[in-house]
Amino acid sequence: MTNTTQPLIGARIGREPVAPEHPTRHELVDPATGAAWASVWYGGEPEARRALDSGARAQPDWAALTAGRRAAALRAVAADLREDRPAGELAGLITRETGKRIAESRAEVALSAAFFEWFADVVSGRAGQVWDHVPGLRHEVGDRALGVVAVLTPWNFPVSIPARKIAPALAAGCSVLFKPSEVAPASGLYLAEVVDRHLPNGVVSTVVGEPAVISDVWLADRRVRGLTFTGSTRVGRLLATAVAPRFTRAVLELGGNAPFVVLDDADLDLAVDVLMVAKYRNNGQSCIAANQVWAPRALADEFAARFGRASNRLVLGDPADEATTLGPLALPSDPARVDGLVDSSGGEVWRADTAVPRAGHFARPAVSVRPGRDSAFVREEIFGPAVSVLEYDAIEEVLEAVASSPYGLGGYVVGAPRRAADVARALDVGIVGVNTGSPNTPQVPFAGLKDSGIGVEGAQLGLDMFLTRQTVAVGDHR
Repeated sequence: MTNTTQPLIGARIGREPVAPEHPTRHELVDPATGAAWASVWYGGEPEARRALDSGARAQPDWAALTAGRRAAALRAVAADLREDRPAGELAGLITRETGKRIAESRAEVALSAAFFEWFADVVSGRAGQVWDHVPGLRHEVGDRALGVVAVLTPWNFPVSIPARKIAPALAAGCSVLFKPSEVAPASGLYLAEVVDRHLPNGVVSTVVGEPAVISDVWLADRRVRGLTFTGSTRVGRLLATAVAPRFTRAVLELGGNAPFVVLDDADLDLAVDVLMVAKYRNNGQSCIAANQVWAPRALADEFAARFGRASNRLVLGDPADEATTLGPLALPSDPARVDGLVDSSGGEVWRADTAVPRAGHFARPAVSVRPGRDSAFVREEIFGPAVSVLEYDAIEEVLEAVASSPYGLGGYVVGAPRRAADVARALDVGIVGVNTGSPNTPQVPFAGLKDSGIGVEGAQLGLDMFLTRQTVAVGDHR
């Protein structure tokens, strides 16, 4: 997979690479250097149709296997992913494609394995129900696989987000049509190859290509019964519109603009430590990254200064170097985009004076104190190493601002645990970290509110998204 002399083949159908009928070659750029390091042959409409036909043929037999057989396949996938850790080939690909620090890439591979293990455990414990509510009738209620599922994923977590979607779909008995991000296709194709080793022919088919070309084929076909997508709210609306005429079940994890609430009883050193994780994870390019810091008026300047000092100690550099603590942004346009948001914020702007590599897509950490509440910097998802610090006098002011935001994915609260938990429960978002910058794990539900999406990922509910219920009423007329 890491051979840079020959282009990667962007389609896997029938557990093998498939040369596209009308190939177009696209270069992959290393965010740390700005230089091309590999290329990929995009698939197109013919490969998308072949993948759909293959998945539709394979789905009934896969669904007919026992839950235990499917779980065993998922555990085998997880074991292969964990075996990557000594050599680190997959982790290295993630870093090369996205600019993610190598330690975080290793953690992403481990998290991906954990998703396959978790959903293997969950499906192994499922059982049907029998109800005797009506004399002479026995109601048998059982789970059935939803059917063929389209999995469309982003570049920022190019392995763990696909794992979070593919694992429950497979556990439920669905076949999968997988489109990795065109920004980070090598990682997705590597994952597809690992999964293919342990599944029957056709259960997973993978096509890398122009997103609209691939998704238009899949989502227009009635054989596709489910869609799961992570990405922007704008694209999520387009996909929701595409599947609405057929009432295709959709799980959409969309944009976020996470508030970070510092209470007046918070330990400011702890708050800084938590924000360093919540803001700079994945170089700030995470859907649940902290974007808006809300601090009591009397503490705002002191907190901003402390966070600035901590941010100034970050080391920008090669994400494959263990000494690096902040890597490059994934896209060439990202540094200028983030700087533009900061410059137009209307606040008191501070930027780190840490050294920035000459090559690559690097952006200095930045803080804007008291920016305009209506500025794009406050209203939009930043997706980079910059944060706003907003003052408040009463916590109700924060709750109202969060409730009026169109986004509702993640949030954070730092303070005395009991009170902080009460504030967290009042925030109009789907998942909240109290005194932690890492609230998510495969065993708990992850779901956005409002413009941040619909459906649930993770936990038992993540499996339910790919199952339907059938009730059979059996009369006793012997």
